[in-house]
Amino acid sequence: MILYPTLEIMNGKCVSLKRGRLEEPVLWHIDPLATARRFAEAGAEWLHVTDINRLLGNAGDNSDLIEEIISAAGIPVQLGGGFRSREAVERWIDKGAGRIVIGTMAVYYPDLVKELAKLHPDQIILSLDIYQGRLMTDGWRSPSAFTPEAFLAEFDRAPLAGVIVTDIDAYIADEPDGSMGVIAGLAKGTRHPVIASGIVRSIDDVSRLHYIPGISGAVIGRALMTKDVDLVDALDVARATPEPTAEFQ
Repeated sequence: MILYPTLEIMNGKCVSLKRGRLEEPVLWHIDPLATARRFAEAGAEWLHVTDINRLLGNAGDNSDLIEEIISAAGIPVQLGGGFRSREAVERWIDKGAGRIVIGTMAVYYPDLVKELAKLHPDQIILSLDIYQGRLMTDGWRSPSAFTPEAFLAEFDRAPLAGVIVTDIDAYIADEPDGSMGVIAGLAKGTRHPVIASGIVRSIDDVSRLHYIPGISGAVIGRALMTKDVDLVDALDVARATPEPTAEFQ
């Protein structure tokens, strides 16, 4: 299982979203470039970066900083945050982003996202944000008409690099246990590798995800910033060979 240590960037600073509140980010007084390098030195295979300004659609521009992170990290970068056009996706692929995370655009323009997946195989990640059983868009602010299952099935034949699933209910409640079931159910119903987001609070969460079939990875951000999780220890757990488990009858 691959762990994706995460940098959430807002106005050039590293932040975390406490219980998903976009309007109340927690500011971390750390250097984004140095932190990216530290994650790579710890043994991470990928870095996940979210541009919060782009996600909010406001005037902040983190482009220069994110380009520096892509150049300096030493590992491939998976970039998300408010992608709304083909031009934006292809521009950041040209700038060196290893993968692009797409959510809202896939709801409104599914054929375009499928086309991008074909043009850039293994570089497009589909994002599913789920709240009270409904698929959310626009940075968790708007419910869509799709169920998560139907939306995921729509992209079953697209050559996606994977699917990121966030259970917003558990994220807001700060309780990861419910998310395990939601994410496990979606992973069981798709051929795409599934990346769990927003539910790693401890090493135990990494260990539990490691045993769920279809889970290929986990995005981990705030727990690293608060030092509730040590990245080196988490990577050791994620890479360990799972022991055999008995099947439920």
